[in-house]
Amino acid sequence: MIELVMFDADGVLFDSTESNVAYYNWIFAKVAEPPLDRDEEISAISYAASEVFAARARGDVAKLDMMHAVTRNMDQSPFFKMLRAPFELRPFMLELKKRYKLGLATNRSATVPALVEHLGLEGVFDAVASALDKVRPKPAPDILRLCLDRAGVDATRAVYVGDSRIDREAAESAGMHFIGVGSRIEHHRLIDTIAELLMALELLEASLK
Repeated sequence: MIELVMFDADGVLFDSTESNVAYYNWIFAKVAEPPLDRDEEISAISYAASEVFAARARGDVAKLDMMHAVTRNMDQSPFFKMLRAPFELRPFMLELKKRYKLGLATNRSATVPALVEHLGLEGVFDAVASALDKVRPKPAPDILRLCLDRAGVDATRAVYVGDSRIDREAAESAGMHFIGVGSRIEHHRLIDTIAELLMALELLEASLK
């Protein structure tokens, strides 16, 4: 049976498209770079900031260092205010926590602690892992495996809830079950929003009996 429900952040717990685009465009403007193009806007939702910066720098080490330098002292709060959760998350997550351990595994890095606080989810997650832990970002399985280790749950008893191809690939590589969220992902277990998650979990558990 399922013991751990592990969440991606962006695109699952909230819509971060507006926030992410504003975040990267603000940084790029500080280093005299043009704003994200459409393809970059799409990839910026799922990939780690280090990967977005590296792709834009195209091997220019000085430019890459400038991007990282801008992030060190920037105020994240304006970008958190642009996040769009589908509903009040804390009551939903606490209800889910009565039945499962909860985890958060995301390609975000330095923003994770402040993000959890902003969403009112302090004390909700039994385990958290992110790119801040200096492991390979998704689609590598490292972040998910680290979250599993911290939760003390075997991969076969855990499900990852994600919204992108790299989430699905990471879950498969980690040996976990997967539930897709939204229109950016194709999977046989797919829900529109996490409001439908409990029913999806019940169907998954029924299929494992």
